[in-house]
Amino acid sequence: MEQKAKIFADKIIENIGKVIIGKNEVIKLILTAMVAEGHVLLEDVPGTGKTKLAKALAKSMNGEYARIQFTPDLLPADITGLNVYNRQTNEFVLRKGPIFTNILLADEINRATPRTQAGLLECMEEKQATIDGETYKMAGEFFVIATQNPVETAGTFPLPEAQMDRFMMKLSMGALGRAQELEVLARYMEADPLDTLSSVVTLEDLQIARAEATKVYVHKCIQEYIVDLVAETRVGASVVMGVSPRGSLALLKCAKAYAALSGREYVVPDDVKAVAPYVLSHRIILGYGDNETDKFVDKILRNTDVPTEDYSA
Repeated sequence: MEQKAKIFADKIIENIGKVIIGKNEVIKLILTAMVAEGHVLLEDVPGTGKTKLAKALAKSMNGEYARIQFTPDLLPADITGLNVYNRQTNEFVLRKGPIFTNILLADEINRATPRTQAGLLECMEEKQATIDGETYKMAGEFFVIATQNPVETAGTFPLPEAQMDRFMMKLSMGALGRAQELEVLARYMEADPLDTLSSVVTLEDLQIARAEATKVYVHKCIQEYIVDLVAETRVGASVVMGVSPRGSLALLKCAKAYAALSGREYVVPDDVKAVAPYVLSHRIILGYGDNETDKFVDKILRNTDVPTEDYSA
């Protein structure tokens, strides 16, 4: 393997690093979901750089970018598009919505009604949209980064389990250290570095990285390790709903993509451990009053036996 996937990731991480300070691992996880052909939900408090990260990723690639600001009055047609009557030609003309793009930022997705949120389901899962009974295919590189604020919940509509399951990963930006925050102040002192950011990879590079990721070898013992981890999410008195087989496949795909972006041709247990908290946590529902799924997954990772075979065989 030529490790083109690693070169792809390194270029983007370095480029976004000019705008977003100290979040290289978060960027790599987002790229992992992109290469694994999934979507990402970024959940964090305001001002941590969620929207800026999405914009920086879009500018780092030469693809199309669109942003939807989700509000309570947003309609499904505002997302997918609609047929508009043209009086000159005496016929209806399709006006495509913002989902027909490569990278879509769904900003504050939980502020829209469930009906509007559901407008994204078919697009995210099947990469197609149905408008007035007609089905339209979307770009193969279609990738959604949705953001939501977990603090201001008044007037919001929590994402249903069916839609949470459509997101391959749920991530958080996390807090900056003192030195990193000082660097942010220095870098943004005179101008916003996002304004001068240019593309460093192409959509063809993304397709090559995806092709490499599909060829990454997964030893039988790693497959069993993934199944064992997922099985443990379904066990326990506090568990209302564990991870489905879709989650198992998502964990497998993300582990392969993470290995490819790390420059390896095979998956090791550390790849699975690196992505498991972000792939599994949001797919688990615990009993009333217990929403600490992160700790639940961390406990599973600590207590599940790790294989020790030769993973490259």
